[in-house]
Amino acid sequence: MIKIYSFVLVMCMISLKGLAQTPDSTLKPSTVKTLSDVQYNALLKGEDVYNMGLVADLNKYPSADKALKYKKELDLSPTQVAALTKIDTELKRKKIEMGNFIITNETKLDALFRAKKINESTLIFYTNRYGLYQGELRNSILNAALNTNNLLSPQQVNKLHALKNHN
Repeated sequence: MIKIYSFVLVMCMISLKGLAQTPDSTLKPSTVKTLSDVQYNALLKGEDVYNMGLVADLNKYPSADKALKYKKELDLSPTQVAALTKIDTELKRKKIEMGNFIITNETKLDALFRAKKINESTLIFYTNRYGLYQGELRNSILNAALNTNNLLSPQQVNKLHALKNHN
């Protein structure tokens, strides 16, 4: 009897594990061999898949979206809200733009290798271009954190940091 219960329990756990891994139907499968579905979709959506803002976050430089999330608790002025909204909107636009450039660059590299048309000069060109895209993306993320920090008072920055750590 215990063997039957054990078997049923194991089968239920396997079934639940399979259900938990059901992919989100809104996500597109990656068309780029070198990018996972998660990376691909994050780049398309403008998500920071590479955690490029970590240095700012660790040093208490806030993001505009977090400041806007807690605008009531921080007692943000209408001017601050407008400026933070502008920073956040521009950053989201830039993340999507750079994500699309990175995907296009990876697609081109894949096509060149697949067709055996790659050479040292095109390899240097596309890998340097990849670095430029990542650098521009990181600059945008960190610049947004710097500008957000400059818009908030030191008290607001400290309160936001406390709120983020509490939640």
